[in-house]
Amino acid sequence: MEHAVVSREEWLAARQALLVQEKEMTRLRDQVNRARLALPWVKVEKDYRFHTPSGEQSLADLFDGRSQLITYHFMFGPDWEAGCPGCSFLADHLDGTLPHLNHHDVTLVCVSRAPLDKIEAYKRRMGWRFPWVSSFGSDFNFDFGVSFTPSQLAEGSVFYNFRDTPSDKAHDELPGQSAFFRDGQNQIFHTYSSYARGGEEMLATMMILDQAPLGRNEKGTMDFIRRHDEYEDQPKAGGCCH
Repeated sequence: MEHAVVSREEWLAARQALLVQEKEMTRLRDQVNRARLALPWVKVEKDYRFHTPSGEQSLADLFDGRSQLITYHFMFGPDWEAGCPGCSFLADHLDGTLPHLNHHDVTLVCVSRAPLDKIEAYKRRMGWRFPWVSSFGSDFNFDFGVSFTPSQLAEGSVFYNFRDTPSDKAHDELPGQSAFFRDGQNQIFHTYSSYARGGEEMLATMMILDQAPLGRNEKGTMDFIRRHDEYEDQPKAGGCCH
């Protein structure tokens, strides 16, 4: 992209015009957040079970004594040898949030269908500390719209991101996040889920890149992302990032 080179005064005028749009976006985000909090809830009736380092646990156990739970649906299928690179990129942002979330009555847990031993091995490789459990053998991922059977994919489309999605744009595992509330009677309610780019605000790296001179500098969504131990050393001298 070609950029005009202007005086400081001209730049300031352009920046002030952009600020108007940024403030509109902030107000719209606040409006969307209020609408999200106003969504109705659905009571969770099914007894979901998870494999954890502490043994088998229920969905209620995952709250870890808190009233709010956010599960990140991490793409890692039972027959996969490693977790999804994009989900791994997001997971790199999680550990630092845990003390703040936990002290604000929120528990964050990653959930995958991979067996627990695979999850634990990959977690050690990546150096992560956040809670991560296996839903292997459970309907959890299927019921919350992030895992699909071969027969579902063979039908030509799956219901993902609240709409029919062509199978050629889907996989057996897809990303998302779901939120739950547990009341004083130990009743659990599903309050929110989002999918696809809905989790983008969890990606602080992307938010920082949005303010860099070349932005995200991508040809396709997150096409430059690698697992953090798979980047090749690149020259730091100027010019194009690629």
